[in-house]
Amino acid sequence: MSDDSNDERATLPLRSQAGSRDEPELEEAFDRIIAEGRDRLGRPLLPLLATGLLGGVDVAVGVLAYLVVKHETGQPLLAAAAFTIGFIALLLARSELFTENFLVPVTALASGTGSWPRLFRLWLVTLTANLAGGFVMAGMIVVALPGLRDTAAATGDHYATLGVSWSSLFLAVLAGAVITLMTRMQHATNDMGVKLVAAVAMPFLLVGGQLFHSVLDSILMFAGLLGGRAHYSWADWALALAWSSLGNIIGGIGLVTSIRLLRVSHRVEEAQQEARGGT
Repeated sequence: MSDDSNDERATLPLRSQAGSRDEPELEEAFDRIIAEGRDRLGRPLLPLLATGLLGGVDVAVGVLAYLVVKHETGQPLLAAAAFTIGFIALLLARSELFTENFLVPVTALASGTGSWPRLFRLWLVTLTANLAGGFVMAGMIVVALPGLRDTAAATGDHYATLGVSWSSLFLAVLAGAVITLMTRMQHATNDMGVKLVAAVAMPFLLVGGQLFHSVLDSILMFAGLLGGRAHYSWADWALALAWSSLGNIIGGIGLVTSIRLLRVSHRVEEAQQEARGGT
């Protein structure tokens, strides 16, 4: 027998072992997601509102860092790095963002837990609360730091004037995919250090790439409008919010969640059977 055959035969157990190690990790992550998704879908209204409000506040802290650094340095990428403070706060404070509610609750729903009305309730309440918290913070930022008003208006103008187009839709789809991938990365491990890496890397890409994110960009537009320097209107904001939310959902569910569910389709079927009382 040739050396090549021996090498190939020798590598097969290693590949098998690697596969056997991957599957338990995937299933453990799946079980964590199901448990958390069940909790989110069944959460009472008041805690849901509080978590969403805090999520808006946390992201607005990142917006504050972004505006300060961009105003002082004129460097968008450096400002994007500063913005990640907001997502570190989201992670450590255990608050929630609208776009973080694609992978976890949708996976729970697909596995037979919860219902569509509960999912829509989660999305609507979280988004509304995120925007309310961000609105209050944006108002305080432009009153407390009036020197940031022009920077806020110029940044908000970019997103308010993207309009309805394939380009703006794909920017929103990419934003939804990026944040949902961050959620998946964080649920793949219990190591807080690894989770923090995801909380820094993906938001940096979100802001550095000027992707179209419903909550983040709304807070920036709020700051411009409340500061009185914006060249766009509340109607422009409302259109941007609706269009970016649609794209975020498409990206988060279509590009990330649905494909991840295919990866563990056997576990989804088992969970559905358990939810129906099957064996």
